[in-house]
Amino acid sequence: VQLQASGGGLVQAGGSLRLSCAAPGSIVVNHAMGWFRQAPGKEREFVAAISWSAGITYYADSVKGRFTISRDNAKNTVYLQMNSLKPEDTAVYYCAATAAYFSSDAHQYDYWGQGTLVTVSS
Repeated sequence: VQLQASGGGLVQAGGSLRLSCAAPGSIVVNHAMGWFRQAPGKEREFVAAISWSAGITYYADSVKGRFTISRDNAKNTVYLQMNSLKPEDTAVYYCAATAAYFSSDAHQYDYWGQGTLVTVSS
């Protein structure tokens, strides 16, 4: 199963980006989806997740109030709207899918995208 993350790029601090994650329909409609990120020299960390039904969302404290995760099942796509970006948000962002109803634990995710690089300049 291939997840395709896109939308990364270079942005100044305070700016916005929207990441997209395209996945097969069979995955999007019955898997919770999440975004993780990995900065250079650091471990992969949870960013946001959305349940496969009811649209329940959960965010890391570091992005709460700035990032919004959403899903469009008709387009088989999950989004991460990132506002008020900070240099510390610089990382490779990965989308992932889990058969669990909802999770912030990377080990519970079964499918991963290739990652898209977000660079925030100060």
